[in-house]
Amino acid sequence: MSAPETNAHEIPAGHFSSLLKHWRSVRRLTQIELAADANVSARHLCFLETGRSQPSREMVQLLGSALDLPLEERNALHVAAGFVPPFGDKGLAAENLRPVRQALDFILRQQEPYPGIVIDGHWDVRIRNQASARLLRPFRDSFEMENSLADNAMHVVFHPKGLRQFMVNWDEFARQLIQILHRDVAQGSRAAAQLLDEIMAYPGLSAAEWRLPRHPQAASPVMTMQLAKGEYRLAFFSTFTTLAMPTDAALQQIKIECFFPADNATAEKARQMALQTPGDRDATCPA
Repeated sequence: MSAPETNAHEIPAGHFSSLLKHWRSVRRLTQIELAADANVSARHLCFLETGRSQPSREMVQLLGSALDLPLEERNALHVAAGFVPPFGDKGLAAENLRPVRQALDFILRQQEPYPGIVIDGHWDVRIRNQASARLLRPFRDSFEMENSLADNAMHVVFHPKGLRQFMVNWDEFARQLIQILHRDVAQGSRAAAQLLDEIMAYPGLSAAEWRLPRHPQAASPVMTMQLAKGEYRLAFFSTFTTLAMPTDAALQQIKIECFFPADNATAEKARQMALQTPGDRDATCPA
């Protein structure tokens, strides 16, 4: 199933009608269907899409909800209609998000002695626990990639000089991982769409099976990452956690990824390395 040719980031600011029509097309709704979902008349919706009528702030909010847009895109819809965006987007550095940062730090500390990271909507690692730095350091020290990409979880996996060179099951792992990115794009994330274009430029990803969203069929119920550098070997599966009902656009995109040992050898290695550096287990560090 192909996506519409027009991208949201190509629509000029202030063009509410074009943006509304774009998202209705992305959601594959007719005007009548969207009008019914939003509980407005199809005639009024037609006038909004042709620019014959201008929406109120309440109407923009209503349509954004009916289209199930991410908060980032609801902000963009408000701006296109000439309104101040209602959902904050200052990122984790915002003073009012200090309790959230404290909660994220707590989660990552509890994940010790196993790795845990916090990823933003661009898949940049914003916070990592000490186990992440400790266990993955032997691999990261051998990366030969741009510093600007070395803390992006997607680039690290797909870059030929990143973690990809140490991942024993890279092809299997990467095929499943990229489907997460495809789903982010389908849900309307502009950041994911740009990141997908960047990832597709790497060697070995030109086939259509990488470029199209699919339903991966895995023999295992979890996606395992198997790493090896000489005799140093690790195997993890991970879980993603998101924040429930955020009212901040940046927070809605935050993912907490916790890694768990997939075999006894990895669990023992993590415990041993934590015992060798006991002073760092109560700390987290920015990426």
